[in-house]
Amino acid sequence: MSQPTLEVRNLCTSFYTHAGVLPAVRGVSLRLQPGRILGLVGESGSGKSVTGFSILGLVDEPGRISGGEVLFQGRDLTKLAPGQLRELQGNRIAMVFQDPMMTLNPVLRVDTQMIEAVRAHSSMSKREAREHASRTLGLVGIASPDERLRSYPHQLSGGMRQRVAIAIALLHAPDLIIADEPTTALDVTIQAQILSEVQKLVRQQGTSLIWITHDLSVVAGLADDIAVMYAGQIVEQGSVDEVLDRPQHPYTQGLIDSLPSRNKRGQRLRQIPGMAPNLLAMPVGCAFAARCSRASQMCAQEPQMQEIQPGRLVRCFHPGAADAR
Repeated sequence: MSQPTLEVRNLCTSFYTHAGVLPAVRGVSLRLQPGRILGLVGESGSGKSVTGFSILGLVDEPGRISGGEVLFQGRDLTKLAPGQLRELQGNRIAMVFQDPMMTLNPVLRVDTQMIEAVRAHSSMSKREAREHASRTLGLVGIASPDERLRSYPHQLSGGMRQRVAIAIALLHAPDLIIADEPTTALDVTIQAQILSEVQKLVRQQGTSLIWITHDLSVVAGLADDIAVMYAGQIVEQGSVDEVLDRPQHPYTQGLIDSLPSRNKRGQRLRQIPGMAPNLLAMPVGCAFAARCSRASQMCAQEPQMQEIQPGRLVRCFHPGAADAR
């Protein structure tokens, strides 16, 4: 097997607040091969976005990476000087944010922003950079790209702005893209178009993609592999078909059961009881035990990730099929 594009080993990120140390990411390990798409899923507050920002080195104070390694093509990003990291950011590694205005400057035309992004990491002339920007807008399905280049962000629709943000991420054909719920605010039709285009571009260019979302239906149609996060840890990992068809962790099963399509018409929607734990006061043992129907005395200890079959990992003392109903 070729060298992975990304290998995250036991990544820990904490926020040092007046109320105490908040461990937002607790021992996350991931491996992503070229041309593969990983869906990183979990409910709000599970640590998905912080994991993405940590990989890119974009965690701001009072947060910081407190342990682990982030190996990008064999280089540990956590050990690089700020200047070395900036050479990779936006060039070999790119991020697409949920809000495209985190990428776009509202007072500059699209062409100005894209040309600057191109020339920041290449020796292209201004004319060559403009032509490249126009071609890249075409790749993400934007009609009349030359006309859109002359627009300001406020003159574009939300879906169009998000396509421009994705195009900026693709300008240098990066080896790794981290997308943090970039289609959540878009209507279903536009979302489907963007997902299809992103999937096609990843296959064509051999790019590795981490797609962060809480929407299991998006992951089911887009990703090759899936990692499920809860309380700052990955609790289940494997191929998307295996995990969604045969979930082994009770939290994964709960997420799937809570989908409206999994509930009979006229019945109350199933839900996971209780709430996620306060990360400032983590319970002893398994973080999910208080909400879990399978919990036993054994769960007073913290479970470790175990490989139940090749490439299939679960953090649970009682993995298995869903409880009988």
